[in-house]
Amino acid sequence: MERIHHINPFAKRDTHTKNTIIAWYLLTIITWLLSIVVSVYYTFHSPHDGVWPHRKIWHQNYAYQTAFRMNHIIASIYWIVLFVFQGVYIAHLFSGNVNRVNEACAVGSHFILNNLFHFAFVMLFVRSLFGWAELFIILNFINLTSLYFRHPGYARFIHYPVVSGPLAWTFVAIYWNGAIMVPHPASLVARIFGNIFIWSILVYGLFYIVIYKDYTMGLSLSVLSAAIGVSQFLRQVIAFQWIFAFIIMAILFVATILVAVPTGRNARVASARDADTERAPLLGEN
Repeated sequence: MERIHHINPFAKRDTHTKNTIIAWYLLTIITWLLSIVVSVYYTFHSPHDGVWPHRKIWHQNYAYQTAFRMNHIIASIYWIVLFVFQGVYIAHLFSGNVNRVNEACAVGSHFILNNLFHFAFVMLFVRSLFGWAELFIILNFINLTSLYFRHPGYARFIHYPVVSGPLAWTFVAIYWNGAIMVPHPASLVARIFGNIFIWSILVYGLFYIVIYKDYTMGLSLSVLSAAIGVSQFLRQVIAFQWIFAFIIMAILFVATILVAVPTGRNARVASARDADTERAPLLGEN
C-alpha cells in the first residue's frame, strides 16, 4: 500500500521531491499551453478532418437553438480570465516559498488531467462528436469534484484557477453540450426540460456558497448564468429561459457578495489579531 501511495500521482502529500516538482513544471506548462492553443485555434478555425459536421467552437454553439446556448462574448471573457489566473497559479510553482510550491504541486495532477480532458472535449466538440465530448466533460467533472473535496482550503490563487473556475464551467458545460447532444434540441420538450434543469445551477452554486463560503464558485456560476441569459434573450424575447437565467444570476451574485464581504472583514480582523499576538511578547518584556 505504501508503494501504491508513493507512485499514485493523486495521493495527498505535504512535501514533494525535487524530481516531482520538475515533472509538475513540465507537465503543467505543456498541458496548460495545449489547452489554450486548442481553445484559441478552434475559436477562429474549423477542423478540416472527419465525416461529421465540423465548426468553430462558437459556431457550434449558435448552430443549435438549445436552452443552454451561451453568449460567446461573456463565455470567452470567462475563459480569458481563467487562463490568465491559471498562468498566475503556474508561476507559483516557481516560487521561492516552499509552502506555496507544495500547495501548487498538491493539486497539479488534477490540473494536468483537467487540461487533457478539456483538450479532448474541444477536439470532439468542434467535430460534432457530442456524445464522446459529454463523456469527457463528465469525467472532468468527477476529477474536479474530487479535487474540490480533497483540497477545499487552499489559497484563492490556487483555488479559483485550478478548482472552482474549471469546475463551474464543467458543471454548466454538461448541460450546454448535453442539450446539443439530445435529439431535437430546439423542440418544446427540450425547452421545458431546459426550463427545469437550469435551476440546478442555482442549487449547485448555493451549496458551495452556503456550505463552503466559496464566493469564487458563486461568482463563476453567476457569470455563466449571465452568458446563458443574454443568449436566450437575444434568441427569443418572450421565453422563460432567459428570465430564469437572470434570476439565477442575480441570486448567486447577491449571495456571493454576502459571503465575500464578511470573509474579507474577518480576514482583516484575524490579521489584526495575529499582529497583536506577535506584539504581545515584546510588550511583556518591557
